[in-house]
Amino acid sequence: METRIFENLGVKSSLLGFGCMRFPLDKNGKIDEPLAEKMMDRAMAAGVTYYDTAVPYHDGNSEPFVGRVLEKYPRESYLLATKLPCWNIEDKSDVRKLFDTQMKKLNKDYIDFYLLHSMDLQKFRKMVKLGVIDECEKLKAEGKIRFFGFSFHDNYEAFEEMITYKKWDFCQLQINYMDQNDQAGLKGLKLAESLGIPVIVMEPVKGGQLAVLPEDVKTPFEKIDSTKTPSSWALRWVASQPNVKVILSGMSDPAHVEDNLNTFTNFKPLSKEEFAAVDEVMKNLKARVKNGCTACRYCMPCPAGVDIPGNFAHWNSYGMYENRQTAIRSWKNGMPEEKQAKNCIGCGKCESVCPQHISIRDDLKKVQATFDELMKG
Repeated sequence: METRIFENLGVKSSLLGFGCMRFPLDKNGKIDEPLAEKMMDRAMAAGVTYYDTAVPYHDGNSEPFVGRVLEKYPRESYLLATKLPCWNIEDKSDVRKLFDTQMKKLNKDYIDFYLLHSMDLQKFRKMVKLGVIDECEKLKAEGKIRFFGFSFHDNYEAFEEMITYKKWDFCQLQINYMDQNDQAGLKGLKLAESLGIPVIVMEPVKGGQLAVLPEDVKTPFEKIDSTKTPSSWALRWVASQPNVKVILSGMSDPAHVEDNLNTFTNFKPLSKEEFAAVDEVMKNLKARVKNGCTACRYCMPCPAGVDIPGNFAHWNSYGMYENRQTAIRSWKNGMPEEKQAKNCIGCGKCESVCPQHISIRDDLKKVQATFDELMKG
């Protein structure tokens, strides 16, 4: 198993981390515990030492399940990560209450990697104002937290403010070959490296979007090695970036575990030729977008309440990846009915201000038709 050393922390971890938010489910929509436990056992036996969970994962059931499974193993044999649910904090006294509840659920005496969960700039400034970071540092001083960091979802400017606020032990970023310039992106990865702050990567396969690619898109991969899965290419691309210490993979099937173990047990950084293949695949995907919406939002607000750029984002994503299940889940969870394209009244106000000169009204009809068809099954 490929490993990485956190030089600033004096800790070694498997490069592959087990993300515990996408376990297999039983017929009732709960964690299929026997199967999920076998998957964790298989990963542990193969040398995976980093396990990442959080309060909201699996409707609150991930932490207690992960804690139970890890009871079988010596505490020093693995690194456990979980996160402070910052959205539940209104006073700094809430920090210890929430942390103590997590410790009970996990049945552990300490957490190796503890994160402020899902930070954007607004939430981060609130945590600073409330003294939450100081409270977490107290928990660290007491030995209840070994290493303290944050997971991030905002733009680069927000990341720059957060990462330079203090000397963090680590940070967690969303990085994959399709999101090189999104959120903190590769620019943020480079900044963290310059500050001596190691990075843990989440969403290396873009929530599964890069795991199954249209046949015409993945041709550059097939030409080099037809035995490697799209997921392995995505993971190796991230692993070939500097200062990446752990790559989290949310595995929901034993086959995912085996594929990832194969990638990281026989790990090889991408060659120059392979980097070029990834670039070609990325270009192939971007060429499949349905329209040129840049989410500039000049078209908003819509008089009818339609989230125009939001609708186009879902449509373009489906156009690129053609991942039906992901598209349906994203549409259901991320596009409220009152904001859907079907509510367009055809007034044309949006088209008069669109810098891209998109035929918005016609495209909104296409968006709704696409997702109505997908939802039929």
